[in-house]
Order: sequence, then structure tokens, then C-alpha cells
Amino acid sequence: MNFKLLAASAAVSMGVAGAAQADCGEISITEMDWGSAIIVTQVSKFLLEQGYGCTVTVVPSATTPALASVAETGEPDILTELWTNGAPAYPGLIESGAIIERAKVLSDGGVEAWWIPTYLAEKHPELTTMEGILANPELVGGRFHNCPVGWTCQRVSTNMAKAAGFADAGIEDFIHGSGETLAASIASAYDSKEPWFGYYWAPTSILGRYPMVQVDVGPHVAEAHECNSQEECAEPVLGAFPASDVTTVVTNTFADSHPEETALMENVQFTNDVMNGLLAWQEENNASGEEAAVYFLTNFQDTWSEWLNDDARAKLSALLK
Repeated sequence: MNFKLLAASAAVSMGVAGAAQADCGEISITEMDWGSAIIVTQVSKFLLEQGYGCTVTVVPSATTPALASVAETGEPDILTELWTNGAPAYPGLIESGAIIERAKVLSDGGVEAWWIPTYLAEKHPELTTMEGILANPELVGGRFHNCPVGWTCQRVSTNMAKAAGFADAGIEDFIHGSGETLAASIASAYDSKEPWFGYYWAPTSILGRYPMVQVDVGPHVAEAHECNSQEECAEPVLGAFPASDVTTVVTNTFADSHPEETALMENVQFTNDVMNGLLAWQEENNASGEEAAVYFLTNFQDTWSEWLNDDARAKLSALLK
């Protein structure tokens, strides 16, 4: 079943409260360029359109440009799956009231780290520490697989690579062109049991399908991590990523004008187990993010029905039978 069929099913009961649709109007929501964020956005878009009568514009983005956009223009209205650690603009925007945090959209939080494959760790246990990797760069293929440009994790990892002395050790800081090529590099390494060393995060289908071991890069130091998050960090420091708060925020203006839709976004939350399962299903079925959202909407009615207000639940009652 696709979104059109889902929408048609929902329309069976739309006559119950159809007049309320005009109240929402046009709204905008980010769609970050990684798998779980796309599912969150597509699920939210469907519920906002079919349950609350909104006309939703999806804005492709990433954490840093999304926060820059909302600071400069007050848009988009809804920013979801913001990985707030290492996003230096975030605290100031929250403090100023420009944006309001409404939910931990990944209720368990997010995990960020540097990893090697389990098969590599079992063969070369010394590679589970940064000291071991720097002493044996050939065992990790002489390459660090970094995040795409524009992702906060890329700035942090590049600064940490400088602090660790990758260049002197002969390790290339390889910045991928997209999240897809970063993921593909792990799959490719696993298929041939080749060396791999790089950044990744959870929840993802990748870490579910390809067991990894975290590399010990030292303790997390908040002040050092804040500097690492800056492109021009004067004194980069090697240290662990913090556990990440992954949030949904709305603009102050949107919260005032759309209290019902804001309340919905407070409820849109996924556990890591559920999200890992959705991402694994998507990958196994070569499905799009929209199709994974449909899979969630058709198989987890008990979950998302609790997110809705009474009017929206009535409009979507055909899907809840």
C-alpha cells in the first residue's frame, strides 16, 4: 500500500470533520538527508495532511543549514530529528525563543562513535584503541571514513582526526559525498572482510546488519567537543562523542498559531528498536523512505493512533479498523 492508497482509505471517514481542514493551512517541515529522519518526516507529513488537514511542504535539509535557515528566515515551521550535540547554534536559538523543543523524537537518544568491524577487532584487538590504530594504520586500510560535508559529525570528526595526527600516521580523512556512500562502504567492506574504520551512528539498519566495535578515543569532554564542532576550532581535541539528544523543534510562531499540530509533534517519538526495525525492513525490501513510512502506518496503528487528537483520530478511523 502506498501513500495514495493510504490517503484514499483515510478519506473514507474524512467527511466526519472535513470542514476543519481549512484551519491548518500551509506548513513546512524539514527532511534531513538520512534514513530515519526521512521516515519521521514522511510519517509526520501523512498525519498532518490526512489527520489535521495541513498542506505540507517538505524541505530537504541537514542540521546545520536547517538551524541557519530558521535563524535567518523563521522557516521551516517544524525541524525534526535534529542531532543537537555539536550544533552550536542550537542552544542560542532555544534560549532566544526562536525555536521550542517539543520532543525527543528518538526517545532512546542517538549514538555516535568511531567504529571498526567486529571481524577486524577479533583479528586485531589492538585496533579497538586509537593508539593501536595510529601504530598500525595499514590494518585499517589507511583511511578514515568520515561523514558528508554539511553534517555536524564531519566537522567534529575532521577536527578529531587533526588532534589524533591522522596525517602524520598516514591515515586519510576521507569525506564521503553522501550518507548512502558512507553506508555502502561498510557493506562493501563486510562483503569482502576488508579493513574499515570510520564514523557511524545509531539507530540505523547498518549497525543492525553489520556488527561493529567502538574504538576507544578517550573520554568525552564537553568543552573540547564544542570546539571540535566549529569548523575553525583552534585547538581540536580527541575525545568521545556525547550521547545525543535527537529532537523535534517548532518555531515560536508555529507553536502559537498551530497548537494542535504542535501537540501532535510532541507525541511523534520512535524507540531505537522500532526505528532499527523500520530501517532494516526498508533495506531488505529496497524500499523508499515514503514506503517505510507506509509500512509503519499500516503495522503500528496502536502506536500512532495515540499521537492524534480526537478529530484527527476520527478522520483516520478507516486506517485504524
